[in-house]
Amino acid sequence: MNLYLAATYIRDARYGRNGQFETDDNSVRLYNLYNHWLPKGVAYFFILLLLALAIFEKPAVPGLKIEYYVTMPMEVICLIVIGSRLFHLRRFSPGKTFYSDKKNLVVMATMVVVVIDMISYIALVNSGQAMYAYRWSRPLRALLLVNITEGRQIRRAFRNIRRTLPDILNVLVLFFLSIALFALMALKIFERRPELRLYTDDSPYFKHYGDIYFQLYVLVTTANSPDIMMPAFDSNKWFSLFFIVYLVVCLYLFMSIILAVIYKNYRKHLKNEIKKSVFIKRFKLLRAFDELKEQVEGKSVVTEKTWNAVMKEVLPNRTLVYYNLLWMVLDKDVNGYIDRKMFLQVADLLNVEVSEVRNQKHLIEKYYPHIYNSSVSIAVRQVVMHKFFRYFFDLAIVVNAFFIGFNLDEAEWFFLSVFTCEIILKLYTYGFREFCRRFWNIFDFIVISAAFIATVIEAALEELQYSRETLDVLLVLRILRLLKLVGSIDRFKVIIGTLTNIAPSMFTYGGVLFVFYYVFAIIGMEVWGTMLSGDPNVSFCNNSNLNGSEFARDHYCNNNFSDILTAFVLLFELMVVNQWHVLTSGFVAITSAWARLYFVAFHLLVVIVVLNIFLAFILEAFMLESSLSAGKFSNAVEEKIKEMGLWVSKKPLQEQLPVEHVQIEAPQSVLVDNIEIHPSPTPPPAENETAEAADVVPEMKERRPRADTGLRFRIARRGTRKTEILLQRMFESELLHEEGQEMPTTENEIEEMEPEEIRPTPLTLDNVT
Repeated sequence: MNLYLAATYIRDARYGRNGQFETDDNSVRLYNLYNHWLPKGVAYFFILLLLALAIFEKPAVPGLKIEYYVTMPMEVICLIVIGSRLFHLRRFSPGKTFYSDKKNLVVMATMVVVVIDMISYIALVNSGQAMYAYRWSRPLRALLLVNITEGRQIRRAFRNIRRTLPDILNVLVLFFLSIALFALMALKIFERRPELRLYTDDSPYFKHYGDIYFQLYVLVTTANSPDIMMPAFDSNKWFSLFFIVYLVVCLYLFMSIILAVIYKNYRKHLKNEIKKSVFIKRFKLLRAFDELKEQVEGKSVVTEKTWNAVMKEVLPNRTLVYYNLLWMVLDKDVNGYIDRKMFLQVADLLNVEVSEVRNQKHLIEKYYPHIYNSSVSIAVRQVVMHKFFRYFFDLAIVVNAFFIGFNLDEAEWFFLSVFTCEIILKLYTYGFREFCRRFWNIFDFIVISAAFIATVIEAALEELQYSRETLDVLLVLRILRLLKLVGSIDRFKVIIGTLTNIAPSMFTYGGVLFVFYYVFAIIGMEVWGTMLSGDPNVSFCNNSNLNGSEFARDHYCNNNFSDILTAFVLLFELMVVNQWHVLTSGFVAITSAWARLYFVAFHLLVVIVVLNIFLAFILEAFMLESSLSAGKFSNAVEEKIKEMGLWVSKKPLQEQLPVEHVQIEAPQSVLVDNIEIHPSPTPPPAENETAEAADVVPEMKERRPRADTGLRFRIARRGTRKTEILLQRMFESELLHEEGQEMPTTENEIEEMEPEEIRPTPLTLDNVT
């Protein structure tokens, strides 16, 4: 029995890792060191440092330019750290696995290309050919962020985007052919009407096929609507039919089809990825089970003694009470052992975030018990815990908003005093630990404290006659107090809570957007970096080709690629789409019409593909998380807790028994897959019920821990914090229907799985209901 190896497999299953390693003791230690937070953090730091060098390299952010002989040694150090990480990976990887892994090959190839680029750049600069020296490998730096081992979620997103593109190619071809057909029609309709000219720049109206094609593509994005139609419409109102038919076909029909195809195929590939991760998780747990199993009554099982031993390896900082808690959930039949089927639930059980908190007396009660437990103190605490206490301060917020809106600053100190008293009373009643358990309490504390300090500083600055701009910055903190209203309305709480819960998962797509931004920004800087100037004292953006252009007339000179930060702003404006054709026209004017390919490619990849996928993900994740607000999964786990006789009241911590307190923060539905739950139509115990609520639970005595630990649970209504768990839950109902299919026997078979077609459910009455 190898507890250390089994613990490694369990950790891999818990965190969704698919690392392959030799099973000897040295390789397992190297593997665990590789996955330790410190070396991973160091790798991330140097990769981000490598990406951040673009801020200092030519063309650099104004005032931050560093010569290449300083940035290149830093770049070499970053590459050495990344290379050492690869070498570490090679030390424990089995056989040819390391060289057959595509992400390792991409990282090595990128490093080689970057080194060649640095050598060629130095050679050109030192040979007097600096005008031909370009750092053409800089866009490839983003590949390192995608292909490091820790970038699993970003890599998965990119892999699914790559697999989705061929599926939408047919629709895109038809879409572009449709634009080509309408562009040809427009050319034949308007080319013989020289009197028609564009109102924006007085250029000929629809005279060149390439210009027509681009203008019609822009029209699909609605950025130039109705400007592009108005000259023809003013000439003859019947010409509007051409544009109406075009928009109906290309915008409302084709764009909807493209969205549907992107969503369908991306979801298909994502489901296949999640299925692979589920199989890999089970594969890891099966390996762990094989290391831990013992023969009891002719069955292969894991005993409680072995469980506690392996948990000490998996969770060395947790208590024996916590190990017993997990065991009680798994050993539902109280056999003293669990079989393979129940052991496959271990990763899902460990992903339920449980915090152990020692019950402590209130600080005032500890040192001044006669005061804290006096009748007056008890009355004050009862008032604070009453719902009308919250209603009163909600009303105070509304009144304060009225005073702020009408600039009635005379009452500012009064409201600050009122809200400060609210915080003091809550701290007195609940204690600091319980007070900080609620996000809105922390938010109130920070905002009110900052507003108090800002008001004091404001008064001091006015006496010293400081600029009003400084005061405006400080007054923003006072206005933030209005956000307290959001935390006071239950319907707002559900929405904000849902957005907060899915925020970590949204970071994956934020990383995808960052990679696209970085690559396009670096390319734009190399091509147009020094061609435009945002200096307001320079005419035509310091480029005579923009004389009389709409780009210069609209004062868009600062929308350029002079440095990476400005480039990011420009790319964000392009992603918003509004006026993106005007921005494009500026760069076309200073180079050629081929510059449009850069901007069209960005629009296709980022706006049409990535943002549509992001939108689909947000919709599904929001529906999933908002459905949890009703407490379906939390109630299921709660039923299990009551079955075990460990029901807890929702009173403040100091009012409960002086025992061990355990808080379950993120219950998952997968925890109860193999637990029979029969929800009762009766509501859960009220808040004023005590721990005797466990008496109503059948067979409670059999389910209690062996020792009277006073273990209690509090289930917080929180959502999923990990992307992997959220994605698995998005496809949980579909994957459950596939439980009967044969599981691959090796990790290579899992990797080679092909996605299955997703067939829509027939909209029958039974399916809908």
